[in-house]
Amino acid sequence: MSAILSISGLRKSFDAVVVADDTTFDVRNGEALGILGPNGAGKTSLFNLITGALKPDAGRIAFAGEDITGFSAAARCKHGIARSFQIPQPFGGMTVFENALVGATQGAGMHGAEAEEHALDVLQQTGLMPKANLRAGALSLLERKRLELARALAARPRLLLLDEIAGGLTDAECVELIDTIKRIHASGTTIIWIEHVLHALLAVVERVIVIDFGKQIAEGDPNTIMELPEVKEIYLGIDADA
Repeated sequence: MSAILSISGLRKSFDAVVVADDTTFDVRNGEALGILGPNGAGKTSLFNLITGALKPDAGRIAFAGEDITGFSAAARCKHGIARSFQIPQPFGGMTVFENALVGATQGAGMHGAEAEEHALDVLQQTGLMPKANLRAGALSLLERKRLELARALAARPRLLLLDEIAGGLTDAECVELIDTIKRIHASGTTIIWIEHVLHALLAVVERVIVIDFGKQIAEGDPNTIMELPEVKEIYLGIDADA
């Protein structure tokens, strides 16, 4: 299967703090990839580099075979890369529908009835249709997480980046969210998911990459990777010599 995203030799630092240290990997079209690592490992910075919010010091990012390293964040979105944020950031004074409509018009470049229909489709897909006319600021945490997902989907992404979208949810809410993400993935959307809620992540992804201080530590099958001593040490706090 061909790669939809190719990252090679990516480097980024803020003075002495290195957030990407020769990061190199491919994401296959239609794959669900998990990114693991402790707090401060560089996971969200990696998303910021992929989406164009940060410029790399070195390296190359290719999407669907095209070098997008110099593209703006807006151009990358229009090319098919969308993301959710760790802390939901809805337009609180706008309705749920209007939030999704922003994604359809500004992300996917749709207009008029087409944009409205697509916004309604993603609200249906994410279970938010009953809340369509509510102000986004009045939503529960799960509903705000779903709205983050809906706004990203409204941009019609080929690559969807999820940043700790299960964080702070109850077990029951997490199960609901997992089911939604599974359906999105089954529809053919490629996913990269950063997550500390391991059971949620491992229920969806087919491969994981573990990073620490911006450096790739391990990559492969999720169950195999989670048993590696070095992964247990940096991520789970278990001494590798234990």
